[in-house]
Amino acid sequence: MSQGAELRSRIKEVMVDELMLDFAPDEIDNETPIFGAEGLGLDSVDALQLVVAIEKHFGFKIGDAEKAKNVLKSVETIARAIEAA
Repeated sequence: MSQGAELRSRIKEVMVDELMLDFAPDEIDNETPIFGAEGLGLDSVDALQLVVAIEKHFGFKIGDAEKAKNVLKSVETIARAIEAA
């Protein structure tokens, strides 16, 4: 497994564990929207928990709400932000 694939897999594991999601990490596609009915269906409370979890597990701090909107779109956008940091 490549380093990029491992990061994306780990992000999914963190999301499932920290947000107590009702599905397995491998059921989440990298491009699936995190919020909204067409995606994972997470809400603003989940967003706060996810921001904290990302900082705790990956050392990546999301500084403001505008940045969070862009980063927290999907597993792929989170992984790209972590990789670019």
